[in-house]
Amino acid sequence: MPDSGPAPSIRIRVRMTARPIDEPHRVSSQLELLFDLTFVVAVAAATEQFAHTIAEGHAADGLLLYLQVFFAIWWAWMNFTWFASSYDTDDVPYRLLTMVQMAGVLVLAAGVPSAADHGDYRTVVVGYVIMRLALVAQWLRASVEDPERRRTARRYALGISVLQVGWILRVYLGERDLLNESAQLAGFLILVALELSVPRWAERTSTTNWHPHHIAERYGLFTIILLGETILAATNAVRRALEATQVSAELITVAASGLVMVFALWWLYFLHPAGPGLANRREGSYRWGYGHYFIFAALGALGAGLEVAVEQTGHELHISPTGVSYAVAIPVAVFIGMLWIVHTFISSTPTLHLGAAIPAIVTLLLLPLGTPLVGSPVTIALLTATCVALAGIVSWLNAAEGLRQ
Repeated sequence: MPDSGPAPSIRIRVRMTARPIDEPHRVSSQLELLFDLTFVVAVAAATEQFAHTIAEGHAADGLLLYLQVFFAIWWAWMNFTWFASSYDTDDVPYRLLTMVQMAGVLVLAAGVPSAADHGDYRTVVVGYVIMRLALVAQWLRASVEDPERRRTARRYALGISVLQVGWILRVYLGERDLLNESAQLAGFLILVALELSVPRWAERTSTTNWHPHHIAERYGLFTIILLGETILAATNAVRRALEATQVSAELITVAASGLVMVFALWWLYFLHPAGPGLANRREGSYRWGYGHYFIFAALGALGAGLEVAVEQTGHELHISPTGVSYAVAIPVAVFIGMLWIVHTFISSTPTLHLGAAIPAIVTLLLLPLGTPLVGSPVTIALLTATCVALAGIVSWLNAAEGLRQ
């Protein structure tokens, strides 16, 4: 038989059927990597606004806004990721609908400043709805082309569509002062709970064929994006500090500590791959996936905290040095605690041993109390030393455990 030549690089249309869960060498596609880049912009916008509110002494108000905006970013990313793990055809319709979702991410990012400065969430919601409606179109296509999981796909499409009406209605009522701030927050929490319930409700009929190692890799890549955002935020703050003042010991201490801290957190996250655990305990995947909201949000908040810490070395801010130290310590403590928790859902031997994690978390939360005596740069250096010590201890414990087995 004559060679028909290489397969075409662009597939016009491929039937959307469930991909096998044991597909070998399943890795992120180039389109998924491009898709992630739009979230770099969105996360940067949210982190920048949070850093600004921390520096102005309004950390509590800024945290509430940050967590709400970050939920929209995270949930849209997560829904795309799990859908792609099951139904990525990489044909023309799939690519075009993914591009629409990317446009929605950028619209959402553009609306973050208005939401932070004026409480105007209209642009954020418009971007979110664009992303979600494009996903609805993907699910409707799957319902047509994958008869075995038609009811599941239709449930996803219905649940997502109905909730978009809820998000639009919440903004509409808030803009007309028909909902006060407490009612808007309550509405947000109710809609979040319903959003999180849609996958469990949809998959009661039949489960989708997500690939455990692909999912683990996608979450790892998003973790790297957020660690990169942390480095970028601190670097931008260093650049501004150098433009305004000369190099100081405090600036060097915070900048170096921030880099080492990020490296230690990267070390901890990737100490043990999650793919095998997800494959063996698929029932724990929901809690593992949902728990990453706090891991991802903590990394973004850490970027904001380090940015403020750098700025304080050369400027007077409206936040105390102790507050700056806690702006770094709390996200790191949340990251470590949630990393231990999510691993318990997919492994009987979590990467982070409880006996090491709890003392580290307690130390992280107590160290900022000494900031009035030693200053925030030294405190941040001590926080970094705690992270490094934890990474070293956990690595040694895991190695010893591996030798025993």
